[in-house]
Amino acid sequence: MRLRRITEVPEFGVITACVVVFIGVTLLKPSFANPSNLQVIGLDLANYGILAIGVTFTILTAGIDLSPGSLVAFTSMVSAYANANLGVPMLLCVVLSIAVGAVIGYLHGWFITRLNVPPFAITLVTLTAAAGGALALTKGQPISGVSDAYLTLVETRVAGVPVPVIVFTVVAVGAWFYLERTYAGRQVYAVGGNIEAARLSGIPVLRRLLFAYVVSGACAGIVGVLVIGRIGVGDPSVGSGWELDAIAAAVIGGVSLYGGEGRVIGVVAGALLLMLINNALIVLNVSPFYQQVALGLVLGVAIVADRVRAQRRGKPRPRRLPRSVAGSGSASADDARATAATGAGPQQG
Repeated sequence: MRLRRITEVPEFGVITACVVVFIGVTLLKPSFANPSNLQVIGLDLANYGILAIGVTFTILTAGIDLSPGSLVAFTSMVSAYANANLGVPMLLCVVLSIAVGAVIGYLHGWFITRLNVPPFAITLVTLTAAAGGALALTKGQPISGVSDAYLTLVETRVAGVPVPVIVFTVVAVGAWFYLERTYAGRQVYAVGGNIEAARLSGIPVLRRLLFAYVVSGACAGIVGVLVIGRIGVGDPSVGSGWELDAIAAAVIGGVSLYGGEGRVIGVVAGALLLMLINNALIVLNVSPFYQQVALGLVLGVAIVADRVRAQRRGKPRPRRLPRSVAGSGSASADDARATAATGAGPQQG
């Protein structure tokens, strides 16, 4: 009976896949389990995992964010430029990077909620514009001379655990607590499950949507800082394609592209599985071209599984904001009453 309950956990499959990949590759290549290699996996997991958690907020609302990769490049260049060229202290540059990402995320939410612009369209604009802005800031040249504090941030270990991994853990725990232990978090699921029903139940739909995109942008700003410490310079070319890995990690972890379903623990497991596969292919000397093929196949399986779940649960549902929501003021209501009315939560099929 206990084994059956374990296997019925929604994340059982992806967690099992992580264990199988780790054990299988370790048997083929024992160096895969070396502490140094595990630290590399941990640093990669921190970057992609934080982005995946941010993207998860937008997907839960039945939206999408295509801009995190470009935002990582842009926020890292802004932070590096302010530190190296303007002499701004590193800690203020960290705040600046996160703030820039959050503001851009707010603009995404504003266009989506006030002008009814599809999330795909507005974040696609930022994907292109932010990448161009990162290049334009220094005409495509890396920014050197950044403070050693960036490098110290990434290289510091606490009880043997790199600081970026600790940051990722804090972000993951914070997201888990918000989404699964607060009324506001349950309302995020309700908005993604059925936006019109959520509005009629008195849920502040506009605020929940805005918050989701602010979180995604802020997460990109955090990763922008970690990237500077990882490579030692502000590089405008970083982050290319990272948004796809973030979305893949979320979907592989069980977050439904139709919104309203998914849990943070699954996202963490999905990001870990991707990092294990990527690192395993490198350790096994597999061509980089096949690495992309492997990622595509894993993502394809996850999307098919998501589609099967959606059909069983009678989805898809409408994604566009109802006219009564778009362009209107925030729908204020008591959070507890609204949540009780919708009964939404982080359950998965």
